[in-house]
Amino acid sequence: MHFTSSGRWKLPGLAQSALDLTFRTFAYYLIPGAIGIVSLVALLCWDSQYVSAGAVARPVRVLQETTPLSPLEAAARLRHARAQPYFDTHLSEAPVWFRFDTRPRQPGARIEDIVEFPSRHAIDVACWDGTTLAPLGAATRARGTPALYPAKAGFALQLDVLPSEVLCRGRFAGPARLAVAQWPELQFDLSLEDYHRKSGLLDGGMIVLALFVLITALINRQSLYVLFAGWLILNLRVGALSAGWDIQWLGMMVPPQWILPGRALTFVLYGISTLTLYQALFRDELAGTRWAIPLRVTQWACLPLLAAAVALPYGAFLPLMWVAMAVGFMLMTFGLVTLMLRSRNRVAGWFAASFALTYAASLAEVVSAALGMHQVLEVINSVTAALGSSLLAALAVAEQMRLETQQRRAAQEKLEHAYEAMPVGLFTLDVAGNIVSANPAMRRMLGIAEVVPGRTAWQQFFADSLWTELLEQARERRNASLQIASRDGSRHFTVEATLARGRVEAVLQDVTEQYRATEQLHFLANNDPLTKVFNRRGIERVFEGAVHGADRAKPLALAYVDLDRFKLINDLFGHEAGDEVLKQVCARIGLTLAGGQKIGRVGGDEFLVVMPDTALPLATLICRGIVERIGGAAYRVGDKAFHVRASVGLIEVAPGMPLKDAVSAVDRACREAKAGHSDGLVVYERGALAFQERARELALVARLSGPDATDGLFLAMQPIMSLCAPYDSLNVEVLLRMRDADGRVVAAGPLIAAAEKSGCAGVIDRWVLATTLAWIEDHQDALCHTRFVSMNLSGASLNDERFVQDTLDILARYAHVTDLLCVEITESVALRDLDNTRRFIDQVRAFGVKVALDDFGAGYTSFSYLKELPADLLKIDGNFIVNINAHPANVAIVEAIVRLASNLGMQTVAEWAEDAATVHTLAALGVDYVQGHAVACPQPPRAVLGARSAAGFIDDDDVAQLVRNLHAPAAMRTPHGQTA
Repeated sequence: MHFTSSGRWKLPGLAQSALDLTFRTFAYYLIPGAIGIVSLVALLCWDSQYVSAGAVARPVRVLQETTPLSPLEAAARLRHARAQPYFDTHLSEAPVWFRFDTRPRQPGARIEDIVEFPSRHAIDVACWDGTTLAPLGAATRARGTPALYPAKAGFALQLDVLPSEVLCRGRFAGPARLAVAQWPELQFDLSLEDYHRKSGLLDGGMIVLALFVLITALINRQSLYVLFAGWLILNLRVGALSAGWDIQWLGMMVPPQWILPGRALTFVLYGISTLTLYQALFRDELAGTRWAIPLRVTQWACLPLLAAAVALPYGAFLPLMWVAMAVGFMLMTFGLVTLMLRSRNRVAGWFAASFALTYAASLAEVVSAALGMHQVLEVINSVTAALGSSLLAALAVAEQMRLETQQRRAAQEKLEHAYEAMPVGLFTLDVAGNIVSANPAMRRMLGIAEVVPGRTAWQQFFADSLWTELLEQARERRNASLQIASRDGSRHFTVEATLARGRVEAVLQDVTEQYRATEQLHFLANNDPLTKVFNRRGIERVFEGAVHGADRAKPLALAYVDLDRFKLINDLFGHEAGDEVLKQVCARIGLTLAGGQKIGRVGGDEFLVVMPDTALPLATLICRGIVERIGGAAYRVGDKAFHVRASVGLIEVAPGMPLKDAVSAVDRACREAKAGHSDGLVVYERGALAFQERARELALVARLSGPDATDGLFLAMQPIMSLCAPYDSLNVEVLLRMRDADGRVVAAGPLIAAAEKSGCAGVIDRWVLATTLAWIEDHQDALCHTRFVSMNLSGASLNDERFVQDTLDILARYAHVTDLLCVEITESVALRDLDNTRRFIDQVRAFGVKVALDDFGAGYTSFSYLKELPADLLKIDGNFIVNINAHPANVAIVEAIVRLASNLGMQTVAEWAEDAATVHTLAALGVDYVQGHAVACPQPPRAVLGARSAAGFIDDDDVAQLVRNLHAPAAMRTPHGQTA
């Protein structure tokens, strides 16, 4: 024996377990088994206290009344009738006269006999003394007399002295059997008690069972069991009808006028309830069988049968009911058999047995009523069928409940397993924020071993405000969702919650890695992964915020930093070394900046620096510091040291200035600084010339992008002079010009750049080509000394297939003058796509068009690719011509180009010839044509038409004298180039 700390004793654990096991054995096994055995012995071996004996069946003489008869007339006719044990009405409702003899009283007997008319289908009975025809009494279902009264299912006649012969008249409804039984009074009383005991047992047992099922259905919210409870009550009434007990309900007498309609409705409602229960249990299984459609037809047939139960007399209704019930039960039985054969469904088996028993009982009653074989009812009747079918149906429903319980248990086990194994946290909170329950994943996330109700609170792990917000959201809408962080901020979660039954049911998911990945993506979206400073997108957002968020009175500066010759580090020492230098450069720039000044990497070695609230003088000092910091000390990478210089452009940003305009201007300033001006820093103040040029360029782009892109365009022509026959030819190059709104002429460079940026290069080139050919066509007679009229094609046009096709169409339209046209293709453009260029040259040369390679010599691979391009002219790049006499290397290059062109059968044109000395050198080198201000500036077309040769435009006396010497015979020239 053991004692607790409070002094109370308790049994050892082993003894307590043994005692619990003993009690469970008695309660679960021994007591129910003993009750079953005792009940079985009582039913088989013990005597019943309600056993009654002594009833004697009296033969009857029967006469069906076809016309109204008096007792005297009926007695006279019955005197000669044959006596028989009983009489079946066969559903006839005509009144029946019957006569019988009573059993003589035993000498010395003190107990009077009672005559019973046991038919449950009897409506009323009246009796007379068969000898004297004195009235003995009359009774209906509602009332009787002291001598004749309702008893059991029929009526009873009780007199102090029974006449030796009794004459009676009765009316019946339904399949009635007229019989007479004579009882000793004591035995009749015992049978009456037994009748009421059995009816009470049937009523009580079935009603208690129905109430149990109904309560179970309501508690479990199962409509199927509500249906089954109603079916049990209807089954009880069908059994009571067979036993003649349906004249009462719960011990109360049913009004006589309700009995027959109630019987008809009972049958129909029992059929409807049975069919509905059947469909509820097996609808899905029967859907694919042959019985599905017949059963639906049976359902529809129940509606007219219900109407017939109300409208037709009971005798006329019964045959319809028997047929309908027989067909319905057969179809349901066949369907159940099919299910049993298919799936071995035990629910279907029990239900099939219930239907079979009910069907057999119904068939027995039909046969007995139709053929008068009432001995069948002694074997099986509606009472035994009601009890048996109810038991079997209860077994079917119990089996269904067992299956559903198994399914619910399996589902519950799955849910419990899922609850325990779910990788997300599942938990329940009360309205105070205490954690009521939590699955293992939730406990792992919070780092707790066990949840203690009332002591483990939400606020221990998360901020107090988060609980208030979560509860408010759960109350406002069905599903609340929050992004939350732990109290220390080291972990991040998503929580989804809903308010149910006064508690918060929630799901917690650890999204720390996802949060970090998202933050990293956000960082990479705005920052350079190498240097960690802003990338182009990030610095542009900083700039936009500074422009739109700043007060107009506050200054804003923008700097562009470009590292000089940084590419050499990557090429010579690898990208790893270059990357490390870039990191150090960004670190140095960052040390120079302060406040809200931000740096962003916008290219490989190019950076933008946004300086809000920074006046231009201060920004200038900062940028000079950047130049000094970047170039002041070497960058050490491993055992190597690198020196890097920077060029910086700085501008003052006007309020509302677009980013692209600001970047264009600051980039231009940086390129100017990179060219070697101002010690690596060029500053543009607000309103500087660069901004004006940028504004004009944007205006040009906008104008060329509009629907009237070619309005204001016109052509100028610059003469190209032949050095072999300067007075005998008039060749020109077509140059594009435009007049703006105030009549000023726009230079060619900005115009062409704007055309290419606006995507209008093809439109402009089409206009130039068509206008040039139209001018040649209109003045063909005046151009008798012209060998070619050249025009430039932009690179964008040459790579546009649509433009090429339009060009061929225009050439075809002016095919008769295309031999005077020369198309100039820039060398860099030609080499970009050699196959495409060669195909274009072949196509235009088919129309007689000449082809010139413009800016020849500016590229790196001109000589190697020259053999691939069938050009007629080579226009030597002007950079080799300007100041050619000051650079002997240029003389050698030009000489080489001239010899190469001569060997390839091409002629040469030298551009940018600005003085007589240059023309003299070009002539000495064998150049074929010369073009530049030394000969003539660009002229209007009408001036070209008024000249005979290109030499006619020369204004410079030295050039004119040189040209005359070139044109004079060799014998007349002096050693110094002068004529004799």
